[in-house]
Amino acid sequence: MSSTIETLRRMANDIARNLAAMGHDKAVLATADHIDHFWDPRMKAAIFADDLSALSPIARGAVEHL
Repeated sequence: MSSTIETLRRMANDIARNLAAMGHDKAVLATADHIDHFWDPRMKAAIFADDLSALSPIARGAVEHL
């Protein structure tokens, strides 16, 4: 397993955890918005190709939304 994908998983989960107080649905959309606006295309491509089961429910929902 690549340390890059582990870092991306951690980042996505951290973003999701920080936004969780908004409630699940809003946090999913806010996490997706953050990833869409601030992650470069290589980062997004890597997380999209990854096994989403390693992500929290909010982070997984955000990636699926995108």
